[in-house]
Amino acid sequence: MTIVRTDTLSSDALAIVEKYEAFVRYLYPILRCSPRRHSVLRDTVLEMLFTPIGGLYHAARSRQVSRLHAVDAEFATLRSYLRFLAADTIRIITPHQHRTALALLAEPGRMLGAWQKKLGRNVAVGNGSGASLRPEGQVGK
Repeated sequence: MTIVRTDTLSSDALAIVEKYEAFVRYLYPILRCSPRRHSVLRDTVLEMLFTPIGGLYHAARSRQVSRLHAVDAEFATLRSYLRFLAADTIRIITPHQHRTALALLAEPGRMLGAWQKKLGRNVAVGNGSGASLRPEGQVGK
């Protein structure tokens, strides 16, 4: 896959999307073959699987840390769903598939965390005051 960089999209976002797509390519066929009796759960996870991609593109265009936090929350939700899919009572995915999927999701998660720090630092520098980015009333917490 070739990454085409435009002036409006961050290369960070494109790299994260590429890593995240590897996670989707791994998990999607597994979920598609899940038993029919788990169709509601399968459909919910499949829908959630494609949500972060749009969030990453929105974050890249807006350069807002809050949008990155939203994508981070979507990653956390996916990790929760993966635990549920691997539970002994459900067993849609095996423990090995669970570990592999978590490892594939961890890489874009780490990249997202680095992007959040980088963007947060740029906001603090652009703030000019050198003050903490915490809202008033949150000082010291």
